[in-house]
Amino acid sequence: MNDESLQQWLEHTESLVSALLEDGSNEEVHHTIEHHFSCPDFEQLEKAAVAAFKMGLEVEEPEEAEDENGTKVFAFDIITEQPLDEEILKDETKSMFELAKQCKVDYDGWGTYFEE
Repeated sequence: MNDESLQQWLEHTESLVSALLEDGSNEEVHHTIEHHFSCPDFEQLEKAAVAAFKMGLEVEEPEEAEDENGTKVFAFDIITEQPLDEEILKDETKSMFELAKQCKVDYDGWGTYFEE
């Protein structure tokens, strides 16, 4: 993971926030943000989940999944509640990207749900 990868996730943040707002998602309420992490090595992923938990973050249980190529990986999400604010979400994306980099796991971006 490098600066180019981070830039890709920051651009993803811009486009996702724009798309949600254009579709009418309520920017007045907090959205549940799911940051996705993965790694083919369960022990390495588990270390990242424990590190996030120790930071006070809400961590979902790791589970087995498949990547876009059909390869088995292990994954977990970190859940936050944030306003649909591009700058806040960019800062949070940077923090999650750095956590993944430090723990040697993949950061797979974030998603949320439409809020009325």
